[in-house]
Amino acid sequence: MSSRGLFITVEGIDGCGKSTQATLIAAALEAAGHDALRLREPGGVKISEQIRAILLDPANGEMGDVCELLLYEAARAQLVHQVIRPALAAGKAVVCDRFYDSTTAYQAFADGLDRGMVSQANELAVDGCRPDLTLVFDLPVEDALRRRSGREAEDRLELKGLEFQERVAAGFRAVAADEPDRVKLIDAGGSIAEVFSNVVTELRSAGLSVSEDDAAAALSACQGKC
Repeated sequence: MSSRGLFITVEGIDGCGKSTQATLIAAALEAAGHDALRLREPGGVKISEQIRAILLDPANGEMGDVCELLLYEAARAQLVHQVIRPALAAGKAVVCDRFYDSTTAYQAFADGLDRGMVSQANELAVDGCRPDLTLVFDLPVEDALRRRSGREAEDRLELKGLEFQERVAAGFRAVAADEPDRVKLIDAGGSIAEVFSNVVTELRSAGLSVSEDDAAAALSACQGKC
């Protein structure tokens, strides 16, 4: 890990459980004595949340792929500028629900935009601010769909269908294969506690001291809320 604060990102298709795990990670790090900040993408600050509303609104079905890419990068650039970089400079642990690997999976692998162009756009938005550790929660698309059933109305991306989500999942696996030192693939098919146990193993492998008590405290705090 770097000498600055710690930057962890969580990734995966919609319904894989990554948001719950992001909450647990932040809680466990707090229990272990870190000053932890949990964020989401797109969003996290006022400007980025306004862009999020545009991106996810099903009414914006005519949005072009390049427009979508640039909106994601704009939201990301503002979050990095306003929150992530200052938090890391202050020594905080930042846990972000999605970051630029989502753009690679969705816009390059699923939408088919040129991967080099997407990579350049990602670099422009983050300006060198890269995660120390990325956890990709891997789950069959059909299982993720079942988990999402009964939730609020689907957003614009979820409405793109199963084949689109299959390409996204393949994209995340490719990202993990390309950068195995940073990106760790985690089987998301178990219970929340089972998946979190594997997460804690990865956190420890990355050099973080997260005890069994810290993990248990996180699970207890999350119970009924995650």
